[in-house]
Amino acid sequence: MHSAFATPVPLNNHNATRVNPLFSRHCERPIAARPSRRVPKVPVATSTSTPPIAVAPLEAPAKLDRVVCKFGGSSLANAERLKEVTKLVFGQVERSEKMPIVVLSAMGPTTNELLSAGDRALKDGVVDTSSIRLRAYEACDTLSLNKQDLVDPLLHNLDELLVGIKFIKELSPRTKDYLVSFGERLSVRIFAAHLRQNEGVPAEHVDAYNAGFVTDSNFTRAELLDETYTNVKKFFDKYIEDDHLAVVTGFIAKDEQGNITTLGRGGSDLTASTIGASLNTSEVQVWKDVDGILSTDPRIVSEAVPIPSISFEEAAEMAFFGAKVLHPIAMQPAMKYNVPVRVKNSYNPDHPGTVIVRRRDLDSSNPVTAISLKRNVQIVDIVSTRMLGASGFLSEVFKCFAFHGVSVDMIATSEVSISMTLDNTICESETLLKLKEDLSEYAFVTLSERNKAIISLVSDSSRSTNVVGRAVCALDRAGVSVLMISQGASKFNISVTIEAADASAAVQAVHREFFP
Repeated sequence: MHSAFATPVPLNNHNATRVNPLFSRHCERPIAARPSRRVPKVPVATSTSTPPIAVAPLEAPAKLDRVVCKFGGSSLANAERLKEVTKLVFGQVERSEKMPIVVLSAMGPTTNELLSAGDRALKDGVVDTSSIRLRAYEACDTLSLNKQDLVDPLLHNLDELLVGIKFIKELSPRTKDYLVSFGERLSVRIFAAHLRQNEGVPAEHVDAYNAGFVTDSNFTRAELLDETYTNVKKFFDKYIEDDHLAVVTGFIAKDEQGNITTLGRGGSDLTASTIGASLNTSEVQVWKDVDGILSTDPRIVSEAVPIPSISFEEAAEMAFFGAKVLHPIAMQPAMKYNVPVRVKNSYNPDHPGTVIVRRRDLDSSNPVTAISLKRNVQIVDIVSTRMLGASGFLSEVFKCFAFHGVSVDMIATSEVSISMTLDNTICESETLLKLKEDLSEYAFVTLSERNKAIISLVSDSSRSTNVVGRAVCALDRAGVSVLMISQGASKFNISVTIEAADASAAVQAVHREFFP
């Protein structure tokens, strides 16, 4: 069995040309001494090439024990963005008793570029990593880092992998996971080296699989094994001092045979959530470019307002039905171990953002928490008089869906019919035609055009009658026809299917009704 632990790369003390005041005492005595820390001087950016991020105030209302900070690719696109992220990390250093743990995605569009490079090597026999190499080199040069020692070994391995793809003519899911892992591994090495050399921070890069992240072998969407939580805690207890800053790769892990795997959609958020759950941190912070979770998509409704708090169940419903929130799978560890997740704005760090918690006080003045929209939806209508009194009919129907690997978003039933909605982005036309053929043995089946949309209202379940009545009236006033309506089993969600052409008008009308 693959060993889950590996000693982290030691600090390059000979490269640390400047010591931040926060860590001056750390450099004068052994790591284990853990002396009291001083307030860091937050660096001031002089470049105007990217929008500046406001520096968080040094006066914080309360000290946290430890936090996990996750930053996505857009926050890491280049050296200037890395400097801005440094400010945000320093703000959390001041607010916490222990050093934060930083989880990073790949820099900018690196993941997409890696996938494109793999396709070119496979189909055209061309090995080209120029855009990936250029981004890593530019970051190193701007930050005065030694690119030969820092990133060249990984880039050399990447070139060798692509040459192998070129000649073997194979790009399996396992190989694809190994390929895309180079993005996260490059970003953590560059950022950790920047903190050590330029900011005097005792930072260490950590590949998540060396920290104990173990998955099954379902490549491209692997699931974490339960032992991961114990592994991560043991790793941090043994190898990472409280006054050291760990910079961890998001998204990647290894299976029990030692193969690199990826965690699928929302993988970096899942990494951060898992670390927070394993170490019982004060909270997990996910830094984005908006003031937390909003009442609806601001591109549709400019008056969308931030939501101060939301439950994990509500956030999961929002994400499932199209809202740009944490993926439901990413929230599971934090929900299981009751670790708050806070969504914050990297351009406005003073704003408290939205905190996602297990339970929250409901707003007595407004039964609706948020409104989300999911496009690219199709309706399947199944009609049969055989449903009457037939206990096994639904079983046969769902066996067909399972056989073809088709998942259902919404479902509504009557005595003789079933209506379901499907996500077109994950349902191929050929698969749907085969599904329809099989279902036709039991019932009359019709597939709507692939141009429907779902509006989902996350709301107070005890006031669902009020919510449904007001929402339908608002849609009627806007001239929007309702094709299908359903309340989720969780009772937090009321969903309405409409024509995609009416989607924006419908969201605006419902938002005006509940957020006047």
